[in-house]
Amino acid sequence: MEKNLEFPDLLRLIDERSTAFRAAVAAAPSLDAQVPTCPEWTLFDLVRHLGGGDRFWAAIVGAGPADGPPAEAVAARAALEVPREREALLAWLAASTQLLLSALREAGPDAECWAWWSALQTPRSSGGVARHRVQESAVHTYDALLAAGDPQPLPVELALEGVEEFLFTCVASSSAWPHEPTTFDFHASEGRSWRLTVDGDGARSTRIPAPTEAAGASVHGTAGELVLYFYDRVQAASLRVEGDAGLLDLLRAWEPEN
Repeated sequence: MEKNLEFPDLLRLIDERSTAFRAAVAAAPSLDAQVPTCPEWTLFDLVRHLGGGDRFWAAIVGAGPADGPPAEAVAARAALEVPREREALLAWLAASTQLLLSALREAGPDAECWAWWSALQTPRSSGGVARHRVQESAVHTYDALLAAGDPQPLPVELALEGVEEFLFTCVASSSAWPHEPTTFDFHASEGRSWRLTVDGDGARSTRIPAPTEAAGASVHGTAGELVLYFYDRVQAASLRVEGDAGLLDLLRAWEPEN
């Protein structure tokens, strides 16, 4: 069974996606272009969000173990000042990514830090932050390319990582599932599958070689399509769903505590 990406690979992918993001911003006709997948945002807003997020998580990783986000990181994000001129904005964005990468490299993969997710399947550590920031960068690069009129699928390497990262980080919870226990299978056409089990003990996922029994709902698509579905960039109708499709609506509406 394929291994997860190593820490240096995660850093490489953050850098690669940030570079692609900046290229999309540089090529866009206007920073005021609307982002179709984030309808309340312009491209400028998207840049501010991603660069601000890089700086926010750099401060969190640098602060080390904490019960909540460090006050200085929260204050800096609230007072974020971003240049409006495109060249200066791109330089600010590049510097933001380098702050994050530097903090991650200095900490190494196992340093503890605060994170908003449950530690059930993803550690609250610099390695967990790196894995999640890969996907934040990847999905927002997709958004920027779409706003620039050049939509492209997610690269397969990070998309395969992204399916599991979302299930392990954004879905895993010890909060009780408020409906009848069930399972969801997610099948990437590149040859990897996962099972999400939800019941009174919460939600947890595992990689599976193949389904051993019928799931409540099974979703099939490329890894990139699955990631974009998880992040509300595409609808379930664009994927192949077997079983009870209504369960997917219940899963999307569920807001467990981490």
